[in-house]
Amino acid sequence: MTTTAAQTPASAVRRRADARLSDALRAARPQRVGRVSSVVGLGLDIVGVECAVGELISVGDGASVDVEVIATTRDGVRCMPLGRMNGIVPGAPARPHGRPILVPTGTGLLGRVLDGLGRPIDGKGPLASDGWVPLDHETPAALDRARIDTPLALGVRVLDTLTTVGRGQRLGLFAGSGVGKSSLLSMIARGTEAEVSVIALVGERGREVREFLEDDLGPEGLARSIVVVSTSDEPALMRLRAAFVATRIAESFRDGGSDVTLMMDSLTRVAMAQREIGLSVGEPPATRGYPPSTFSLLAQLLERAGTAERGSVTGLYTVLVDGDDHNEPIADSARSILDGHVVLDRKLAITGHFPSVDALGSVSRVASRVNPAERTRLATSLRRVLAARASAQDLLDVGAYQRGSNPLVDAAVDNEAAIAAFLQQGMDQRCGAEDSWRALSELVRQLGVAA
Repeated sequence: MTTTAAQTPASAVRRRADARLSDALRAARPQRVGRVSSVVGLGLDIVGVECAVGELISVGDGASVDVEVIATTRDGVRCMPLGRMNGIVPGAPARPHGRPILVPTGTGLLGRVLDGLGRPIDGKGPLASDGWVPLDHETPAALDRARIDTPLALGVRVLDTLTTVGRGQRLGLFAGSGVGKSSLLSMIARGTEAEVSVIALVGERGREVREFLEDDLGPEGLARSIVVVSTSDEPALMRLRAAFVATRIAESFRDGGSDVTLMMDSLTRVAMAQREIGLSVGEPPATRGYPPSTFSLLAQLLERAGTAERGSVTGLYTVLVDGDDHNEPIADSARSILDGHVVLDRKLAITGHFPSVDALGSVSRVASRVNPAERTRLATSLRRVLAARASAQDLLDVGAYQRGSNPLVDAAVDNEAAIAAFLQQGMDQRCGAEDSWRALSELVRQLGVAA
């Protein structure tokens, strides 16, 4: 039965009329158009508009380009482009959107590939999103966060046992270029038991994106993932926004009570994008050319992951260390904020040891809280053997080690093949958490050591 206006309650009719009137007034309101006053370097200045930091402006006639306000002055606003600025000249019209960037949300995003602004780029048609939300989101208050007390299986044996990750933890994967960070991330995307995976590829080579989607992630991994891509040739602001769009999508699932894995490759390229932006607006260069805003931005981005009152975002961030220097500024800053770090060793990578995880150099700050005492004992036992072998390596290399001097070194030498087999894992091999712990228990029994 169709409801007529006469049958509709008067209050509902008034609300609809008021809404239509409000929309009509908004549409009839004169639009204030500014002008581009200068285009210098990576940014442009606009006068004649009143905009807040973070709002969008369309610049140019016809094929316009969107820019975002990143600073305001007495004379106008300073903007950076979200696309190419070819053809933009002083005097070009600038029309404010009156809103900041909006991000799509919902389960309809699963299996989709988005650009740095949340727009689909996979050719599968429009997004079936549940709605659009502002890019900015309140970080969970420190006392409102649930404690991390539940392990999250990643499907990688060495990580699940020796560097156990908890739901809501933030972990960094530290390595130089070409050591296997992206490959390890793809293993985690396929093997994790998290309900949803959000993957941000920031500053990636364009050639590698399709290879990652088709070969590393595969159809099975993509089906329960959302991938946000911003390649290295895109503007710095687009690369930076890709990191925050991916984080905002992950937060929207957490707000619904889901356990989400957020994987970002790489955090270093996010910092590099912020360096370009900061220097372009006149910030002074500080440590190795990074302006102060870079380090505050890293803290803002990383703190948005983690637990809330319900749901969690487990953050896994790759950090590209400069020249294999793990104490360079971005690596050092990230390590101080994150809840643990996994170190990938180039020496292991060139010998075919994959994943090239340095088990002794990798630490999870929540492992002892999410693992029972017996499992912690097993992990400690293997670590003691590995540490003893590392301390005696020089003697072993020159043949000066005397067997019987240290039982732990003897156990490491006698069971070298078994230890290597436990620490290594094929790219296509998926290991359940229970199977991994069972394998570690058998290995420790074979070594004949106790914590």
